[in-house]
Amino acid sequence: MLKTPIGKLRVMGFLEGMSFLILLFISMPLKYMFDYPEAVSVNGAIHGGLFVIYMAVVAYVTFTVRWPLKWAAGAFVVAFIPFGNFILDHQLKKNYTSQPDSLTA
Repeated sequence: MLKTPIGKLRVMGFLEGMSFLILLFISMPLKYMFDYPEAVSVNGAIHGGLFVIYMAVVAYVTFTVRWPLKWAAGAFVVAFIPFGNFILDHQLKKNYTSQPDSLTA
C-alpha cells in the first residue's frame, strides 16, 4: 500500500483520522468531564503533527499524481470532519483505477 502516492495518502489519512477521533471522543471528554487537561495537550500535539504530515502528503499526491483540484480540496476539507478521512478513503478505493498514477475524476 505504501508503494504508490495514493497508498501513502490512504495510510496517512487513516492515522490522522484516528488521532482526530481519539482527540474528540476520548481526550476532550477526559478534559471537560474528568478535569484531566493533559490528555488534550498530549493527543492534541500528536494530532497536530499528524495533520501537518497529512497536508504534506496531500500536496505530494496533488503534484505527483496531478490530482484534480476537487480531490485536493476534498482531502483538505475532510480532515476537519469526524470520520471524513474514512469517507475519502472509500472514495479513493472506489475511484482509483488500475493505472498507478491516475484517478478517474
